[in-house]
Amino acid sequence: MIKKVAILANGGDVSGFNAVIRAIVKTAENNNIECYGFIDGYRGLLSNNYVQLTTEAESKASGILPKGGSIIGSSTNANVFNFPVEENGERVFKDMSDICIENIKNDGFDCVFTLGGDGTQKSARDLSLKGINVIGIPKTIDNDVACTEITFGYNTAVSVAADAIDRLHSTAETHHRILVLEVMGRYAGWIALESAIAGGADVALIPEIPYDINKAAQKIINRKNRGKNFSIVVVAEGATPIGGQMCIRGKRNNGSGVDNNRLGGIGEQVAKQLEELTGLDSRCTVLGYTQRGGSPSAFDRVLSTKYGAKAMELAMQEKFGVLTIIKNGKLDYVSLEEVVGNNKKVGAASGNTPESNLRKVTMDHDLVKTARSIGINLGD
Repeated sequence: MIKKVAILANGGDVSGFNAVIRAIVKTAENNNIECYGFIDGYRGLLSNNYVQLTTEAESKASGILPKGGSIIGSSTNANVFNFPVEENGERVFKDMSDICIENIKNDGFDCVFTLGGDGTQKSARDLSLKGINVIGIPKTIDNDVACTEITFGYNTAVSVAADAIDRLHSTAETHHRILVLEVMGRYAGWIALESAIAGGADVALIPEIPYDINKAAQKIINRKNRGKNFSIVVVAEGATPIGGQMCIRGKRNNGSGVDNNRLGGIGEQVAKQLEELTGLDSRCTVLGYTQRGGSPSAFDRVLSTKYGAKAMELAMQEKFGVLTIIKNGKLDYVSLEEVVGNNKKVGAASGNTPESNLRKVTMDHDLVKTARSIGINLGD
């Protein structure tokens, strides 16, 4: 019988974190289950730093449905199986997972809910192998968690990007320019593709389709020849030219168990090349963290609430080691083993590796077909 549960939010913040937390807490309260939250994700689990969460008027978890960010914080690049520590004045990486397991057991938590993306759920699966009851909830604006049709936070990010495209249209048309919008998404092009369709962009460059800049330029020249002396180009931060390299702004040193790449710069590169090839002035806007912050869309509020309530339901049914998902438009769940796919090594990285089980845009997806049908150039 489940009596006491804990929540941790991990990875980059998204709109919808708090809606999930609220749904878990409210469902727990309705079933006389105590709910707690680890502060700052896996770092809080490691330091055993947690607070009780209730929906009482003065509680931390009251009135949080429309609030962005996470009331219990979140940690990035925190893999407890390969965690940075100081020893003799030097930074080394050690497996600290046994401390986390001891904390969970000593605290008396019957289940830990892990709110996060592929890295978070990889660690959740690894903890489950060591006997911890975990249930994952798929979070990321990138929409790249395996086995689910949509992650919470994604819809809000797309809405922000589409709004930005709407605003860029007026400036592009007024000044006869190419305006390039660089959006997030890392190694998946969901945000770029869907926002391009929603915003009426002319070109969308995504990681899944290595692009030929000349093909994109020709699309813009064709518009120019028809009297349309402006264009909107959406570029995913992980987009890569044919035969070229992904733009990496820098490298972090957070160990082998996390993705240390800092992407960025492809928008400026594309803008410069398009200006040279078309003769039109070109400018780049990097949307950045505005995609992750702020109040969640109505869609994300509902999706997050569904995910949270479903996760608590699974806990009460003692179905652990799973991820809540949307499959064929309905709530469901799959094992975390299926989510990590071939990435079976405990503590291994979950990002852009051959073993990673990231959900990427496929060429037979409706978004790709729709984009091509309405004339959006995909750089190929």
